[in-house]
Amino acid sequence: MTIYTGRGDKGRTDLRTMDRVSKSSPRIEAYGTVDEVNATVGRVRPTGYDDVDEQLRAIQNHLHIVQADFANPDPSEDGPRMTSDRAEQLEEWMDAYDEELEPLQSFILPGGGDGGARLHHARAVCRRAERRAVALASEEAVNEAAVVYLNRLSDALFTLARVVNKRDGVSEEAPDY
Repeated sequence: MTIYTGRGDKGRTDLRTMDRVSKSSPRIEAYGTVDEVNATVGRVRPTGYDDVDEQLRAIQNHLHIVQADFANPDPSEDGPRMTSDRAEQLEEWMDAYDEELEPLQSFILPGGGDGGARLHHARAVCRRAERRAVALASEEAVNEAAVVYLNRLSDALFTLARVVNKRDGVSEEAPDY
């Protein structure tokens, strides 16, 4: 089997239901941007910290579920679905890392060491994915748990960036106003 089919050469693609839609549709934009988040998270691993790497691997699997969820316009159909417990898991991880971090006193500039900067980049792409998901939800029914997950994930990626930078001995910088 070859990876190419030629079916998308005219700017259309298949949803999970096998309905053909434009590659520029809000649904394709949403799950395509989630794919971009996933690839960006993949560029972070390995960080050198087993706990962080294990969580990033779980996050990548969760993002595949979000993509499958958004690719399915028929929520009654069986298939992968994001559930609220995944966002709660992110919250638990963030709460645990908060004990390791100094409380924020101001905004910080995204950056730091290589791992931290890549996590900040993943967070920014995640925010874009969330905006695409919200745009989709304004036009079509979507699983709210998937949108909530993306919102919570951006917070988790921010927290992980701070943790990795701290462990790498990289100071956070506040913006100059």
